Amino acid sequence: MADDTEDVELDFAADEQERARRSAVIRHPLASFFHLFFRVVAIVAYLLSDWISENFASCFVLIITLLSFDFWSVKNVTGRLLVGLRWWNQIDDDGKSLWVFEAKKASHDNNIGTEAEARIFWLGLIICPLIWICFFFTSLFSLKIKWLSLVVASISLQVANLYGYLRCKAVGEGGQHADSFTGQHLLQRPDIIFGIL
Repeated sequence: MADDTEDVELDFAADEQERARRSAVIRHPLASFFHLFFRVVAIVAYLLSDWISENFASCFVLIITLLSFDFWSVKNVTGRLLVGLRWWNQIDDDGKSLWVFEAKKASHDNNIGTEAEARIFWLGLIICPLIWICFFFTSLFSLKIKWLSLVVASISLQVANLYGYLRCKAVGEGGQHADSFTGQHLLQRPDIIFGIL
């Protein structure tokens, strides 16, 4: 008969070291910088568009170019490095579009960013579309229709990345398969959004 009072060694030190490593430093400073750089410069360019150029077309091209760089860098680089998430679209042999959402499993030897980097990633991903939504209402109520088209394009680029990464986060937490996830799951599980802040 085995003794139930036998001591079991628990390795709390390894957990503490892992937690300290994840929260201590920014391991990907360049990725963290560019995650925010293109979005912030696009917002500043929009706010200062009257001083940058009198020509709407040049401001439109500048801001959409910055947001396109942001979309590409967030989708292909910073999401993978800072939080271990990625998503993409592929076409199968039948010609059907298939969306793939992945989340890297956390382990001691992987290259996922720190908690500070994850906070930078999610705050940038959530706050910037909210700013563009505010710009939408200011353009709408001030009847600046041509600027409204720019803001709608900006919102669509920002929200596409946000939605893709929220789906990755939901799939990574084991709750949903990629095919069964809908926007309603965000309302049913607010921890997906608020748990990342």
